[in-house]
Amino acid sequence: MSVARIEAAEAAGRAEDTPGPDRRTRRGREARWPAYVFLTPWMIGAVAVTLVPMAVSLYLSFTSYDMLSTPHWVGLRNYSEMLTADPRFWRSVLTTLKYVVIAVPLKLALALGAAMLLKRLSSRGRGFYRSAFYAPSLLGASMSIALVFRALFNDGGTIDNVLGTFGIHIGGWVGNPHLATYVVVLLTVWQFGAPMVIFLAGLQQISPELYEAAALDGAGAWRQFVSVTVPMLSPVVFFNLVLEVIQSFQVFTPAFVVSGGNGGPADSTLFYTLYLYERGFTASHMGYASAMAWLMLLAIAAVTAVLFKTSRSWVFYADEAER
Repeated sequence: MSVARIEAAEAAGRAEDTPGPDRRTRRGREARWPAYVFLTPWMIGAVAVTLVPMAVSLYLSFTSYDMLSTPHWVGLRNYSEMLTADPRFWRSVLTTLKYVVIAVPLKLALALGAAMLLKRLSSRGRGFYRSAFYAPSLLGASMSIALVFRALFNDGGTIDNVLGTFGIHIGGWVGNPHLATYVVVLLTVWQFGAPMVIFLAGLQQISPELYEAAALDGAGAWRQFVSVTVPMLSPVVFFNLVLEVIQSFQVFTPAFVVSGGNGGPADSTLFYTLYLYERGFTASHMGYASAMAWLMLLAIAAVTAVLFKTSRSWVFYADEAER
């Protein structure tokens, strides 16, 4: 074989070993196939369980549908009736907003206070108390826990008897229109374990040098909390705030159990989701209930967008300061 042929064969071999654009593209397509295979179950579930039901719900929100007959197209009538001719709808909105405004700050404050106390404990004691504080959150919004709270705060219940020994005669909270909502609030605030664990993780990431520098400048415990803990923990506070607000708008089981499923007394526990359930499954106005569901989705999206927009003025990120 001539020298020229040998050199040409070596050049061709080097060209084959060097991945060109076409070869890299082919390898990229081949690498995607395993990813698509593993993602297929999730994609099927997302389409069948989430996207398709959402599309059907959106269609039903423009119809009159009682789950027994064919949906009848009514356009925007459900939304118009809801916003202009349904006083119970607005009562449910106000009740839910009242609950969110009271329950979310109380829950986050209690979770942060417990996390700061746990941080001061030794590592051995911290594990026990962290598990004890987190245990109620494992129960979730279960029917059994809501029944226990209803019994505790009912007329002649434990809370009523305990307050009576101190000369405080309020009667049952559950049957009092001015106090029934606070039973649901207390049930929510009692389960502060999840945000507490997140707060504790955030507190452990704050450098002790910052507290030492603040102490050298003469800052006391309160000033260190305001000037060091709150700014450095603000991303965690924002994260917990968004999660708790979204969850609070969707509260259902405690309100259903405490009110007996009717939002009583005097609609004081008529939360939005409870009224949605009543219109959809009790009154069989599924089109109306679908419209309520989509309005709630839009409301939660709007509140979340406002929180993200305003977070620029009070959430502090350490990496931004370094830049």
